[in-house]
Amino acid sequence: MATITAGEFRNGKTFEYEGKIMQVIEFQHVKPGKGAAFVRTKMRNIVTGGVTETSFNPTAKFEEAFIERRDMEYSYNDGDLYYFMDQETFDMIPLSKDVLDDSFRFIKENTLCKILSYKGNVFGIETPNFVELEVIKADPGVKGDTATNVTKPATVETGAEIKVPLFINEGEKIQIDTRTGEYLGRVKG
Repeated sequence: MATITAGEFRNGKTFEYEGKIMQVIEFQHVKPGKGAAFVRTKMRNIVTGGVTETSFNPTAKFEEAFIERRDMEYSYNDGDLYYFMDQETFDMIPLSKDVLDDSFRFIKENTLCKILSYKGNVFGIETPNFVELEVIKADPGVKGDTATNVTKPATVETGAEIKVPLFINEGEKIQIDTRTGEYLGRVKG
């Protein structure tokens, strides 16, 4: 296993710390006038998402954590299990609902996602940042309401509800940012 010292920290670097997998968000090398230098580190637990700040001696050693990211296609769900197909072996891998984050509500079947694992244990999923979905339910816009930035609720084909401009109708395809759940625009063609 490769080791890394706190002095070698860079943003995005992953390492093991107290039995947890952490990712460096920010780091700062501090050399006070008196005393030893240290590395102030802001880090995220990649499994729970919790963020902590700690200071380390620059020579402190950690096991470097290599996160595996594999492209897998979302196939279907059965209750609380969501099945993904490995693009190379065609094996089906079930993931429980608690591994999926909020962005998954915009993912429809046959969408390619990245499955994140460490030492064979899946801890998360990265969905595409942008998806195109059809609006299946939207109230008609109120005639004469021409105020700018007025929105109405709409349901897309995955069942997720988002806010869209008044001019969007059922049957239209729209682009959505899965990170924020925001409407980005109509899909042409």
